[in-house]
Order: sequence, then C-alpha cells, then structure tokens
Amino acid sequence: MKATRLECLADQEKVEKIDIITAAMGHALATEGGFCTGSARVIDHQRLSSSGYVFSASLPPYLASAAITAIDVLESNPALVAKLKENIAILWKGLSNIQGLSIASHPESPIVFLKLEKSIGSVKDDLKLLENIADRALKEDSVFVVVSKRSTLDKCRLPIGIKLLVSVAHSESDMFKACESLKRVAEVVLNNYN
Repeated sequence: MKATRLECLADQEKVEKIDIITAAMGHALATEGGFCTGSARVIDHQRLSSSGYVFSASLPPYLASAAITAIDVLESNPALVAKLKENIAILWKGLSNIQGLSIASHPESPIVFLKLEKSIGSVKDDLKLLENIADRALKEDSVFVVVSKRSTLDKCRLPIGIKLLVSVAHSESDMFKACESLKRVAEVVLNNYN
C-alpha cells in the first residue's frame, strides 16, 4: 500500500496496513541514521535478512539520545512546528513569482530550492549566474543562500539551484528581507543575461 505520511498519521488503520515504514533522522532531528518499523512479521524478516548490516551500522547511543531529545522538544513545543510552517509559507509566497526562477521543492519542506526556469546555455553558465545572484544577495543585503553544485560522482543529476534553509529562529522580517533581496537581485542579474 502506498500512502502519504499525513494520510498515515491521520488514520491508524492505514498505518497497520503498511508493510514497512522508514525515516531518516539526519536533517529534521540534527542527528544521523534512521529507522524502519512495521509488523512483527516484516521486522523478523528484516532482522534475519539484514543482521550483518543492521548491527554493524547501528546508531551510536549518543546519537540515539540526541534524536530522542529532539523529538521530546518537538512534542513539548508544538508551536515550533507551527512557526516553521509559517516561515516556509511566507518564503514560498514571496519567492513564487520571481521571473526566471521557480521553486522546485515540496511546499512543506524547510529546504526551499530555487532553480532556473530555463537554462542560459550550459551547467557552468547556469552555476555562474546563480552564484552571482547568491553573492549579490549576501553583499548587498546580508542574505546568505547556498548554491547547490554538481559533482562528477553524482549518480542522480539534479538541477543546480539556490537553497534556502528555513528555521524557526528566523523572524517574519527575516523572511520578507530574503524574499525582497532575492527578487530584486534575481531580476537585475537575469535581465543582464537576457
């Protein structure tokens, strides 16, 4: 059965019909590793079939403790998640109408990914253009964004783009400033290339 995370959380019966649930803890919980869970039958199979890997790559106790603490903080402060969602929505609204750039990430993701709507020629030229936008946003408005780069080792060729990392620590004015800066700088830089 294939279902979204939100559908599963909302309906316990659907959770029971799912064979296996996996999650990574690297980004959201500022730790490493992940977990898999499911019915007793599936977990027994996993334990028997992958014991060499599972036990040789087990999460160290201090990282498990960090993940548990992060979950405890989120459970005791539901306002943190609400604030993060508000910040993401503000950024999405502000960045969604920049000429020449489009948002290529999930609307609820705290990593907002902007990519060029149309390549200006080569990956190298696109990268130079995006780095120019990022550099000007930093120099002119103190807005720090990251330009993703490709490696020759990448198996999956994702588009290059600008990454914005949204946090609960950002204020509403931080979000508006980032949007205004990127919009202004992108228009200037993209107009110079057209």
